[in-house]
Amino acid sequence: MMIPYSDREIHEECGVFGIYGVDNAASLTYYALHALQHRGQEGCGIVTVDPAGEFNRSKGKGLVTEVFKEEELARLKGRMAIGHVRYSTAGGNRLENVQPFLFRHNTGDFSLAHNGNIVNSAQLRLYLENRGSLFQSSSDSEVLAHLIKKETHCADRPRIHAILEALNMLEGAFAFVIMTSRRLYAARDKYGLRPLSIGRIGDGYVVASETCAFDAIGAEYVRDVEPGEVVTIDHHGLRSSQYSQYKRYHMCSMEYIYFARPDSDIEGRNVHACRKESGRLLFEESPAAADIVVGVPDSSLSAAMGYAEASGLPYEMGLIKNKYIGRTFIQPTQELREKGVRMKLSAVRTIVKGKRVVLVDDSIVRGTTSRRIVALLKEAGATEVHVRIASPPMIAPCFYGVDTSTYDELISARMSVAEVCKAIGADSLAFLTEPALYKASCRKELCTACFTGRYPTALYTDKEHANKDGKF
Repeated sequence: MMIPYSDREIHEECGVFGIYGVDNAASLTYYALHALQHRGQEGCGIVTVDPAGEFNRSKGKGLVTEVFKEEELARLKGRMAIGHVRYSTAGGNRLENVQPFLFRHNTGDFSLAHNGNIVNSAQLRLYLENRGSLFQSSSDSEVLAHLIKKETHCADRPRIHAILEALNMLEGAFAFVIMTSRRLYAARDKYGLRPLSIGRIGDGYVVASETCAFDAIGAEYVRDVEPGEVVTIDHHGLRSSQYSQYKRYHMCSMEYIYFARPDSDIEGRNVHACRKESGRLLFEESPAAADIVVGVPDSSLSAAMGYAEASGLPYEMGLIKNKYIGRTFIQPTQELREKGVRMKLSAVRTIVKGKRVVLVDDSIVRGTTSRRIVALLKEAGATEVHVRIASPPMIAPCFYGVDTSTYDELISARMSVAEVCKAIGADSLAFLTEPALYKASCRKELCTACFTGRYPTALYTDKEHANKDGKF
């Protein structure tokens, strides 16, 4: 039996990349975006600046390998480029929302790419429209560009002044890469919710949402962009400016749990090591009498390895993901998830038959696919299935770029652990505790809003309306 693999996924908005001072910038951007493909599969784009200072752009809906052909990359000349892979949360999956955005202005053209979600975008959009701004897209990412252009009193000063003033008006989670005809700017929100790293390649520099993009092009990690910082990259090298003195390090905990590739390092902590440690701690907190440990491919495999090592139980490949169907789980609505060509997951019958199985997964969102996986293992002959989740119960929506925006779709928001266990058909169920999550990631600060309901920023929303309609 095969089951749909699409329902179990949650999605992060996108990945960004920038490169300065390197030959064949577009080709290197292509490889970097391919390494970041897991962060968004709906659309992608590249913008370059050629030696004459002209901007050239190519973008489309689909995967990196589908959108960019060799002749298209050859057209994108220059030693500077920014790129973007998109999963739509704010704005929707329309071509005009595919980034990077390109803007023409009398103070100089520029392009930008964004990862995250601006929670006061509706208020800022109204503010800008009342002052004459016309928006090309429904994406919240475009707001920053209009704020930069609005600062006409900065027109006779370097662009950095307009960028600093504009960033101070934004609230939420973001990593921005901005490219002018002569330089790159990389900016990160003051709460540190979204990752953004700087690397060195030859005599040039790169910035990316994850360090796995550096490995793909042979770049060397230098440091992370700090919360509240704007890094300017040009012929002078790296220069730093602070747009906010309020700085926190509330990295999204789901980066460690689910989003990032295991070979990436986030603020000094390797993702695989973090997940493996969470598996060890999960065993310490919630051991199970079982015969084998099985992880749900792919993001749960590291935690399953840690659970197996700590428990002394054999780690087995009891579930197999078909890698050749196509990554159609990226559809942003349940209806499209149901209708799309789906990833398939199958049980290895000879491995699980007659066994008591510890099933390790990274999270439970809706519970639909957890129930299907438990049923799949039991149909394959598992005598017991004990589910262990390497994160706390998800009880609150996220408004920082993750597509869990309603209470209704979160099973743990309306059910106890015992009720969820019964709903998914497991013999037992346990979640990692919040203190263990901090311990596994070796951090004192994280954004755990989806597990606690405590948001690090203002939300600019009506909670009464949210509880009534299921959305903020």
